[in-house]
Amino acid sequence: MIKAVRGVRDLLPSETRHWQRVEHAARRVFEVYGYREIRVPIFERTELFAKGIGDETDIVKKEMYTFEDRGGESLTLRPEATAGVLRAYIENGFHVEPKPVRLYTMGPMFRYERPQAGRYRQFHQANVEALGETHPALDAEVIAMLMDFFGALGLAGQLELQVNSIGDRESRGIFVARLVEYLRPHRDELCGECRARIDRNPLRVLDCKVPSCQPIIEKAPSILEALSPEAAEHFDSVRSRLDAMALPHTVNPRLVRGLDYYVRTTFEVLTTALGAQNAVAGGGRYDGLIAHLGGPPDPGIGFAIGLERVVLLLGDQAGAAAPLALLIPLGDAALDRLLPAARRARQRGIRVEIGYGQRRLPRELERANRLGAPWAVIAGDDELANGEALLREMQSGEQRRVALDGLADELVRLAALSDGTALRP
Repeated sequence: MIKAVRGVRDLLPSETRHWQRVEHAARRVFEVYGYREIRVPIFERTELFAKGIGDETDIVKKEMYTFEDRGGESLTLRPEATAGVLRAYIENGFHVEPKPVRLYTMGPMFRYERPQAGRYRQFHQANVEALGETHPALDAEVIAMLMDFFGALGLAGQLELQVNSIGDRESRGIFVARLVEYLRPHRDELCGECRARIDRNPLRVLDCKVPSCQPIIEKAPSILEALSPEAAEHFDSVRSRLDAMALPHTVNPRLVRGLDYYVRTTFEVLTTALGAQNAVAGGGRYDGLIAHLGGPPDPGIGFAIGLERVVLLLGDQAGAAAPLALLIPLGDAALDRLLPAARRARQRGIRVEIGYGQRRLPRELERANRLGAPWAVIAGDDELANGEALLREMQSGEQRRVALDGLADELVRLAALSDGTALRP
């Protein structure tokens, strides 16, 4: 037997209802904020991710699925979505549209990581990018939309929003110098990765999760103390607008992005319900990235949501949807009458299932119970002779006759009932 590759998995029908609920909530919330869906390729030229994520990041150095195609070109399965969306923004001329240009995308990403709960080598994200506008109100609006997504799923109360500013290039340069000055005397106390980061990308030290590094990180200088007046004003404006929208948040001065084109606002949404994998979404402002990829000097801000982790948070809230009714024909003649009735009901948005006349009635009623259908519709020769079917309420066992010609209408009416249980004449 050939099994799935380590680190990837099948999403079974028992799970996909959860995924559909999450994806529906994302589309509904993003689109009421004016965002449009864009779908970008699953693989791109490797240089796009090397430039868009950074040559010195763990993602590019260790985690990308890179291969050479038959033409000798180096291609990479996308490890994240932002670089591809910005490539499409530049290539397709979105920069001439009214600003900000609001885009979102959803789909699989690929990283060679150690599999664990909520982290897979093929994983899924929802990504949002707002491009061409620097106003701090946009930053606050993007964060509000993210929290509204979680609110639409009933999860907002389980999550903590953390925000920070990493300043502009000028203030960050000052801070990095202070940070390196602080870290160098503690080099031997840090993990091997952090020792390398001091020279390569010192801001990433603040991201480290290794327990032995935490006492050093906690006493590190705060980037908020190095903000320029303009960067400080921008951050204050973002926070005041979050307050105006009644969005609770915590300032975390250790929340950083290590690449040069990330500036000013950065944010994460955290949970305590998933162990070490506590971040379910994160984002920030990247005003230099579009130009870095060869486009115009347009600013941008965006976020990514880890959909596996959101589904884990939902737990059993979104179980598999049961059909409204199982239609049970007792013989081929009844099957021929129930098939068009089932189609008419489905065309009106009512989920029903139908038997094929091959099982005895007790077995079909047992099947209706196993499907969780609140109703069964039974038709045999006696019912057909009168142009009727029996409508049976599964919980009580009560049943009544309904006209076959009006069966679809009756199913629509039952679906609209607020209680969905009581038999109605």
